[in-house]
Amino acid sequence: MSSQTRTGSRRGRALKASAVAVLATISLTACSEQSKLGFLPTERGTTDNADQVIDLWIGSWIAALGVGLVVWGLMLWCMVAYRRRKNETGYPRQLAYNAPLEIFYTIVPIALIVTLFFFSFRAQTAITDRFENPDVKIQVYGKQWAWDFNYLDDNVHYQGIQAHLTGEPGVEETLPTLYLPADSKVELEITSRDVIHSFWVPAFLEKIDMIPDRTNYMSFTTGREGTFAGKCAELCGEYHSEMLFNVAVVSQQEYDAQMQRLRDEGNTGILGDEYNRNPNLNETSNN
Repeated sequence: MSSQTRTGSRRGRALKASAVAVLATISLTACSEQSKLGFLPTERGTTDNADQVIDLWIGSWIAALGVGLVVWGLMLWCMVAYRRRKNETGYPRQLAYNAPLEIFYTIVPIALIVTLFFFSFRAQTAITDRFENPDVKIQVYGKQWAWDFNYLDDNVHYQGIQAHLTGEPGVEETLPTLYLPADSKVELEITSRDVIHSFWVPAFLEKIDMIPDRTNYMSFTTGREGTFAGKCAELCGEYHSEMLFNVAVVSQQEYDAQMQRLRDEGNTGILGDEYNRNPNLNETSNN
């Protein structure tokens, strides 16, 4: 056996081993729970909106992977089929035009873009639509650097204070906590008392800006019970990193008990715009 033959044989075995390793890695990762969620920081059943985002995200990645495999396959085929052979000189034979291939390269990307737009628009419309009759309506104020929650249906409130993260265990339990009943339609009325903030609960897979003198809405149906971390996602000043909160999705009985606890503590009524401190808004209102 010649040295060239042995070299080609070794290269062939190496390529086969690499292909097997890649396929094994893809197969193993595809079986993990994280991959089934698209490596997103949540689980199915957290909210209905989160489930829609998961489906859109994973579907987009599957489509992208399919396109990538086709493109990579065509590239490899071209490199092999049109390579310069032994004893050949100059460039391999060139193809100037190929009408069927050009039509394919035009129609397929347009179809992919239209399909992705359709599913994205459908998911966005469902996520941003407001409920006609939500089970719970809560007003959320962002402020430097804490949160106020008005439970409008129960006429009670929670007034948050700035967190001080010392690094000691248990500090997270002292953060402001927004309570939500499980398996309920929730509408959040979101605004700001001073500068622009952003309401973000990573496990819910959605966030929304909090703008002074403007109300935005977030509507979703809660699912499983649990406690989820939230934070401000807009740089809002010196202690932006400490503008944290928790979201506790609890049973209806526990939610009612928390509302009664706020009443017993004297937190009745609604904290309105009288606590806003944006100087530009004050000047506008005075004029």
